Amino acid sequence: MPRFAADDGLGLAYDDAGQGPVLLCLAGLTRNMDDFQPVVDRFADRARILRLDTRGRGGSDHDPDFMNYNLIREGRDALNLLDHLGIARAAILGTSRGGLIAMMLAAGHKDRLAGVCLNDIGPMIEPRGLAYIMDYLGKRPGYADYDDAAEKLSVKMAARFPGVSRDQWRAYATRLWDQAPDGLALRYDPQLRHAVAEASATGAMPDLWPLFDALDGLPVALIRGANSDILSPDTAAEMRRRRPDLIYAEIPDRGHVPFLDEPQAVAAIGAFLERLT
Repeated sequence: MPRFAADDGLGLAYDDAGQGPVLLCLAGLTRNMDDFQPVVDRFADRARILRLDTRGRGGSDHDPDFMNYNLIREGRDALNLLDHLGIARAAILGTSRGGLIAMMLAAGHKDRLAGVCLNDIGPMIEPRGLAYIMDYLGKRPGYADYDDAAEKLSVKMAARFPGVSRDQWRAYATRLWDQAPDGLALRYDPQLRHAVAEASATGAMPDLWPLFDALDGLPVALIRGANSDILSPDTAAEMRRRRPDLIYAEIPDRGHVPFLDEPQAVAAIGAFLERLT
């Protein structure tokens, strides 16, 4: 796995595959580049797909100062990767937090963006979804191994992800956790919990609509899980009202977040890539 140094010296892992317009994939809060393997498998013949492990996640180094786990610093890391590879502009496929990073970059560094595809994220984040995330953030999952995780996830997640097989949940578990002698372990810095808690200590949610509006003039796509507890139908509807040209896909039987291998997601990403060429 190739690595580079961010401008503060922290080592970050990335992957570079395929040919065509550059698509930079940024993962969710606790996730890593492996979430985008279906995108590589399906689109490497149509796009140059960069996948970044954000600091503290996956194969990237943990930051000794957990307060550097913030959207501004993580956005700089994304730009540092583009600079490292000599890329002037890239489209971003951002899952959850990765989509927030993309919108922040649109507000401050729009000249570096060729378009943005948002995976189950928007300018309004539902409180119940945030509460669910805080319930597990920074805690080991409590599964003995990948088979145990597959068995229990198929029950725990059945309401939001009906019909997902145990094999699919096992593959999900291998992307998200490492096997340790005493059970599955986190593939991210547990200090991320303190960073999120500090950032939300005021209890006030910032107005993110100006960040979404900053995408004006860029190709934009939105993928939403029909059972999402982060991106509500009302927020998605308002995003579509503000951007009538928005490429939109709602993925049935998926919560937060779609896996990006669903036919509707594949079609949306394909249509998005068409607008980049």
